[in-house]
Amino acid sequence: MHNSFNTEETSFTMDQEPDVLMDINTTPLIDILLVLIVMLIITIPAQLHSVNLDMPVSQPQKTKVNEVIKISIDEKGRISWNGNLINSDSELEKRFEDIGADSERQEIHVYSNGKAKYEVAIKVMASAQRHQIKKIGIVGIDEFAN
Repeated sequence: MHNSFNTEETSFTMDQEPDVLMDINTTPLIDILLVLIVMLIITIPAQLHSVNLDMPVSQPQKTKVNEVIKISIDEKGRISWNGNLINSDSELEKRFEDIGADSERQEIHVYSNGKAKYEVAIKVMASAQRHQIKKIGIVGIDEFAN
């Protein structure tokens, strides 16, 4: 009885060993992450859709009524300020200067006669512009439309 035992056939080499799994098992990692997410969701208080602010209560401002100043120019080129005749250009300048500081509350309405000279109306508007009057209008221009 010859027992010949071949060592080459029965010996294992490194190449013949079964493959070792080198991948990490991620199932426990995912389980832990899910537990942490659930804990986080439970511990965070529910967000409100509105923001509560303590705003100061303001009193409504009283609106200032604009004062309308009527400047009339007659056919002879005479200028009237709210019905009072203005005798000189310096008096006109003085009146615009007086309202210049309060020009936000002032409205100037210029009424010009159709036969008045154009240069008189321009003089009034130029004077208003020099004194930074912001609200100026020419009234009654519809009669010149035709």
